[in-house]
Amino acid sequence: MKHDNNRGTLFKNSGKEAATHPDYKGSINIGGNEFWLSAWVSTSKTGDKYLSLSARPKTESKNPRAEGRVEKN
Repeated sequence: MKHDNNRGTLFKNSGKEAATHPDYKGSINIGGNEFWLSAWVSTSKTGDKYLSLSARPKTESKNPRAEGRVEKN
């Protein structure tokens, strides 16, 4: 799916087979560059739900070890 600049989409990951797989997957265009976007539903220590995100350039090989998660509580 092609996105306008600074726009993206996430879809529920219906193929999730392990807890480490993202709950949502999609893509985003940032500054004219396309990225794969992954999201995990997490719960903070106080019980608040939030999304933990990871972005990976579409030109990069698909290596799950290279995928970093960014969390904000």
